Amino acid sequence: MNLFEVLRRPLVTEKSTKLSERNKYVFEVDKRSTKDQVRLAVEKAFKVNVVSVNIIKVPGETKRMGRRAITHPAWKKAIVTLKEGDKIQFFEGV
Repeated sequence: MNLFEVLRRPLVTEKSTKLSERNKYVFEVDKRSTKDQVRLAVEKAFKVNVVSVNIIKVPGETKRMGRRAITHPAWKKAIVTLKEGDKIQFFEGV
């Protein structure tokens, strides 16, 4: 898998902005990606040093619309901890 296919999009939520104060950033990643691939992709894309990567599998939700049940697909997110002093400017808005 190409390193630029690993990161799908950054997740900007209230919880993820609180985590960014502690040098932790949250991304949606490809379902097949591993911790090493996420670490390499973040280091190459943003030119920062990654200390650790935590990966969480988010199960798909089933929602009802009348009699029909619609299932959203499962996805994977990664919480990336950066070295002290490193920041990702994409999240800072600069």
